Amino acid sequence: MEESASNLAAALDGLEDGLLLVVTGAGISRASGIATFRGSEPDAVWKQSDVSLATFDYFQRDPVGQWRWYLKRFDTLRSARPNAAHQSLVSLEKWQLDRAGRFSLVTQNIDTLHEEAGSQEMIKVHGTSDRFRCSRAGCSLGSPTGSLPREDVDLSSFLSEPTRQTLPTCPVCDAPLRAHVLFFDEYYTEHHDYRFAEVEEMAMAADLILFVGTSFAVGVTDLFLQSGGRRSVPMYSVDPAASRSPQWSRLIALQAPAEELLPAVCRQMGITES
Repeated sequence: MEESASNLAAALDGLEDGLLLVVTGAGISRASGIATFRGSEPDAVWKQSDVSLATFDYFQRDPVGQWRWYLKRFDTLRSARPNAAHQSLVSLEKWQLDRAGRFSLVTQNIDTLHEEAGSQEMIKVHGTSDRFRCSRAGCSLGSPTGSLPREDVDLSSFLSEPTRQTLPTCPVCDAPLRAHVLFFDEYYTEHHDYRFAEVEEMAMAADLILFVGTSFAVGVTDLFLQSGGRRSVPMYSVDPAASRSPQWSRLIALQAPAEELLPAVCRQMGITES
């Protein structure tokens, strides 16, 4: 692992004032007790549940069932805490910005661990678990711009008796609320909070791309791989299951847990942990 840390540290140090783009997936939160989606672990989400549960079509057919499924998962996320990998990325961000470099973090995760750790330059391209939104497009609390904090939504009646009559509803138009996340049958451009136009700009501007804990199974990672490959940008993937990394000539797979490798990188670079 020390050799991997040295190689990544040298690449980061040589970046100077360029744009360091970090792309994180569910694997970075595994050490915080959050199950991955497509990992080999028995508790991986899509080994336990059908992906159709995370679609707008399913919400329309069975909003009660979907709400019950999401709230069960959200409760797991709410009890988790940032681990050493999240904290190391905060340190790397500060280090890069302090030397007049540029830094951006794009996370596929809907948990709140990055922001709890202190990440600032961050885009949550798949939405977030701590906000809900109206299911009616065009409502001021729905797509494409609206949402509301979870703490502003009274879930007590639904949790006590989950029925269509107790579904949480929009305070503006009374339509059912929904999770503020990107469903599988939706597009990245459906809500401004996903900031996909900025994500596309970053893909074209990044000078080094660091993937952490992603299975490369969604469209946004393909966007970064394609752009990085065309522009011959150095790309690294940190994942203990490095065999999951796609076979790209410029993608260097570092087979190590992020919560171990990233702190080691910071130590080698003399970066004080935040």
